[in-house]
Amino acid sequence: MSYQLTTGRKLFQAANYTFLIGLSILCILPLLHVFAISLSDKTAAAAGDVVLWPVDFTLQSYEYVLHKPEFSRSFFVTLERVALGTLVNMFLTILLAYPLSKEVRTFKYRTVYAWFFVLTILFSGGLIPSYIVVSKTHLMDTIWALIIPGAVPVFNVILLLNFFRGLPKELEEAAFVDGARAWTVLWRVFVPLSMPALATIVLFTIVHHWNSWFDGLIFMHRPENYPLQSYLHTVVIKIDLAMQSAKDLDSLAQVSDRTSKAAQIFMGALPILLIYPFLQRFFVKGIVLGSVKE
Repeated sequence: MSYQLTTGRKLFQAANYTFLIGLSILCILPLLHVFAISLSDKTAAAAGDVVLWPVDFTLQSYEYVLHKPEFSRSFFVTLERVALGTLVNMFLTILLAYPLSKEVRTFKYRTVYAWFFVLTILFSGGLIPSYIVVSKTHLMDTIWALIIPGAVPVFNVILLLNFFRGLPKELEEAAFVDGARAWTVLWRVFVPLSMPALATIVLFTIVHHWNSWFDGLIFMHRPENYPLQSYLHTVVIKIDLAMQSAKDLDSLAQVSDRTSKAAQIFMGALPILLIYPFLQRFFVKGIVLGSVKE
């Protein structure tokens, strides 16, 4: 039997598509504007003539950025943070979500532990205690200061444990009957079946580590240890000409402060824009299957 769309349903879909397309355009326009400025001549950018299309096309801003050692250094710090942070976050998230997904009769103190972690979402020690802990553990100015304080993302744990709950219990029981232990069941049964949820959490984790900037300013005393977003924050806020080399000042004469900032901002966002489409197909499925269940 063919499915007939009613007039009301057609109107709803049309309104829904119109709203979503409009919202997408509003999200894309600022990025296009920044990209156009980065490819424009400094005079046109300073005059405000650039909107969504480059004026007097030039790649000088990107040449200037790519030859800046500060940008390259902070970029590699962020790559290191994303790689290590994603591995640590995912490993601990999986290890924590598996036992918390069990029923109370299987894991007696499951509810106590679950509330212990949920309360950390509602209440935190604050900035000063966090700074003291990182300082006293001698993590300042190291990559681990950006990873260990947020090593257990509780929101991701909640998503994954609810996904684990939705998996058929018969699979785990059959594995136990065959002689498998909990560790084997987790990595050989649960993890392979949870790829949509894991891909979603990986996306969340990568975006979090890539976009974080405040902890870099707090926990890094030396600018050469800044991750990319912390470095870009200092660039966007102000540019210190006293710290620029003669070569940098000569390059700045060919570009402008505005075009160089636009180029650095766009290059900072580009890796996430390239990664996201590959994980998008898992995103909706992972969120729906990992949502809170009764």
